[in-house]
Amino acid sequence: MKTLKGPGIFLSQFIGQQAPFNSLEGLAQWAASLGYKALQIPCNHPGIFDLPRAASSQTYCDEVRGLLQEKGLCISELSTHLEGQLVAVHPAHDAAFDNFAPASVRGRREARTAWATEQVTLAAAASQNLGLRAHATFSGSLAWPYIYPWPPHNPQLFEEAFAELARRWQPLLDIYDRHGIDLCYELHPGEDLHDGVTFERFLERVDHHPRCNILFDPSHLHLQHIDYLQFIDIYHARIKAFHVKNAEFVPNGRSGVYGGYQRWIDRAGRFRSPGDGQIDFKGIFSRLAQYNYDGWAVLEWECCLKEAETGAREGAEFIRRHIIPVAEHAFDDFAARQSSASVRAALGLPE
Repeated sequence: MKTLKGPGIFLSQFIGQQAPFNSLEGLAQWAASLGYKALQIPCNHPGIFDLPRAASSQTYCDEVRGLLQEKGLCISELSTHLEGQLVAVHPAHDAAFDNFAPASVRGRREARTAWATEQVTLAAAASQNLGLRAHATFSGSLAWPYIYPWPPHNPQLFEEAFAELARRWQPLLDIYDRHGIDLCYELHPGEDLHDGVTFERFLERVDHHPRCNILFDPSHLHLQHIDYLQFIDIYHARIKAFHVKNAEFVPNGRSGVYGGYQRWIDRAGRFRSPGDGQIDFKGIFSRLAQYNYDGWAVLEWECCLKEAETGAREGAEFIRRHIIPVAEHAFDDFAARQSSASVRAALGLPE
C-alpha cells in the first residue's frame, strides 16, 4: 500500500496583481509558510510560469524546480483547465469563452481551437521536463447546451458530439503517452466529461487509452448527487489527480441542482472551504489509501463565504490531518504465515 502526498495547493484562485501573489517566487514563499508541500500551477499566466519556455528549455525547468526546492516545495501538476476547455467549444459559448484565449484568435473558432491544442501539447513536454507524472485539464464541451434536452434526447447528436471530442483529444492523448504523462480530466458540469457515464463514453471512443484519466474532485460529484465514494470504487484505476474541494447541497422549495441562474452564495448547491461542507473526506482519503493512490492531495479553494487566505491556511492543516500513513503490513498478515502442513492440520486433514 502507498501513502498519498500532500498538502498541495492549486494556485489559480490566488494569483493576483499584488505581492506576494504576482510572482511564482512570492506565491511559493506564501504557500510554504502555510505548510504546503506542492504547487499545482496553471499555464495561463505567463508572468507566473512560461509554458512555451518550459516546453523547450530543460534549463528553465530546472531553475523553476530549484526555486521551489529552496522553499521546500515541488510541482504536483501543471494545469491547462482553460486551454482544455477551448479544445472543444459549442458556438453558443463562443462569446463567453473567447476571453480565455489571446486576442489574436478571438472570434476565430478554428484558430482558437488550434491555439488551445498547441497549449495542451506544450504542457505535455513541459510536464516531462519538470519530471511530473500527471497533468490536469478540462475536456471542453460540444454537447453541454443539450444537457437537459428539449426536444427530447437525440442519440445521433450525442454520438457525433463524443466522436468529435475523441477526434480532437486522441492525438493529444498519444502525445502525452510519448511524454509519459497521464492526462487527467476534471469531471465538471459544463464539460462534456462531467460524470462517470460521460467519462466511460469518451474512454470507449478513445479506445481505452492508457493516458485517459481522471482528476477526482468530489465537490462536482456531490452537487450532482453522485455517490463519490462508490465512484472511487468504480474508477480508482483511472484516478491520477485529486482536488480537495468541499461543497454542500441544502434542498429547498425554490431551486435545485440547476441553480436558478443565481450566484453561488444563493444556490442550493455551493462550494465551501475544507471542513465547512458536507463531503466525507475521511471516507475519501480512506478509499484512496485502500486503492494505493500515491498522487497529490491538492486544495482547490472556491468557497462562496470564507476569505481566501483563511481557506488556504486552514486547508493545509485539513489535508495533513486526513492523509493516512498506510501500514506496511496488514494486521492479519500473520494468519498467512502458516505452512501448508499446519493449515491441513487445522482443517483436520492428513498431512
